[in-house]
Amino acid sequence: GRSDPEFLTVVLGEAIKAGATTINIPDTVGYTTPEEFGWLMKYLIENTPGAEKAIWSTHCHNDLGLATANTLAGVHNGARQVEVTLNGIGERAGNTSLEEVVMAIHTRPQNFNVTTNIDTTQITRTSRMVSAYTGMPIQPNKAIVGANAFAHEAGIHQDGMLKHHTTYEIMRPETVGLSSSALVLGKHSGRHAFRKRLEEMGYDDLSKDELNQAFARFKRIADKKKVVTDADIEAIITDEFYQPKEIWKLNSIHVTAGDHVKSTATVSLTDAEGNVLEDAAIGTGPVDAVYKAINRIVEVPNVLTEFVVQAVTEGIDAIGEVTIRIQPKNGHSDFSTHPQTGAQVARTFSGHGASTDIIVASARAYMSALNKMLTAREQEAATIRQTAVDKAGA
Repeated sequence: GRSDPEFLTVVLGEAIKAGATTINIPDTVGYTTPEEFGWLMKYLIENTPGAEKAIWSTHCHNDLGLATANTLAGVHNGARQVEVTLNGIGERAGNTSLEEVVMAIHTRPQNFNVTTNIDTTQITRTSRMVSAYTGMPIQPNKAIVGANAFAHEAGIHQDGMLKHHTTYEIMRPETVGLSSSALVLGKHSGRHAFRKRLEEMGYDDLSKDELNQAFARFKRIADKKKVVTDADIEAIITDEFYQPKEIWKLNSIHVTAGDHVKSTATVSLTDAEGNVLEDAAIGTGPVDAVYKAINRIVEVPNVLTEFVVQAVTEGIDAIGEVTIRIQPKNGHSDFSTHPQTGAQVARTFSGHGASTDIIVASARAYMSALNKMLTAREQEAATIRQTAVDKAGA
C-alpha cells in the first residue's frame, strides 16, 4: 500500500520473466484499506507484463483489523491464492483468519465467483486443536470459531431463531463442524452413545484404544457433572490426544490449602524409564506448591510467563482449561532466531490441561509445557550428535 504501483509492475514483470509462477502482494504492516488493496491488486494484474502467466496471491496483516476485508478485496479483484492462518494467529495483531475467508466465500459465493477445497466441517475441530498446540486461547467473540459465534441471547433473536433459523443465522453451526445433536450425555451414557457423539463431532478416526481412553476420561467427568456437553468432550479430546511426548507422566497430586494454612502439595511422577518419584513442596498458593513440587523432581529451571484459566461451559461443575507458557532460565540454550532481526530470543513453550479441578488442570498444563521443553532439548541434542557423526565420517 505504500509502494509505487507503477514501479511494482516493472519489478513484478521482471520476476515473471525470470520464471516466477506465483506473485504475492503483501500488506506486511496491515496499513491498507480494502478499497486500496483491491485497487492495487486489480491495477497490478492489468498492468504487469506477463501477469496472466502467474497466480496472484495476498498476504495481509491485521494491525488495523482489516486483514480479512483486505484479503477478500484482493480475491474480488483477481487474487487466486490467499495466505491465511487458523484463528488469525501471527505476528503482532495476527494474519488473515483462514476460517473467516473460507466462510465468507462459502456464504457469499455470488460475490466472489470462486470456491475453496476446504472441508468446512473440520474448521471448529482444527481451530481448537491449533489453540491447544499453540497455547493461544480463542476469544469468545471470535467470528466463526468463538464460543459465542452461534449464541443468541436477545429475546427477539431467540424468537426469530425458533421460528426460522435464517432470520438471524447466516450459516448453520453444522457447516463449521459444530454438532446439532439433541442427544444428552451423562453418567448413565454408554460407549455407543459416546462414540456416536464423537463421530458427529468429526472424531471418527480414533482407534479402539484411543476410544477406550477417551471413554474412561468421559466417565470420570460424567461422575462429577450432570450433563457433559460438546465443549466438555472437545476439552477431553484435546487434553488426551493433543499433548506432547510424555517424558514425565503425572500420576497424582495431593494439595492442602486454605486462608489460614500454608499451601502444600505432594506430587507423584513417572519418568521415561518407568521409575515413580514423589516429592512435596510449600507454596504461596496451591498451584505454586504443585509447580514447586514438580520442579523438585524434574529439575528443569524455567520461568512461568503466562497463566490463563477459563471455564469450558457454564456452571459450578464446569471443566476448567488452563493454558500456560514457560521459558528456560538463563544458562540454558533454548533459543530461537527471530526471522526478521536475526536476534537470539528465548523459546517459549506452552502447555494445556483440562479438568473439573483447576489445580489438576494446572498441573497437567505445566507437565505438558515441561515435556515440550524436554523434547525440544532431546531433538537438539540428537541433531548435534548426528552432525558430529557426519563430520567424523567426512
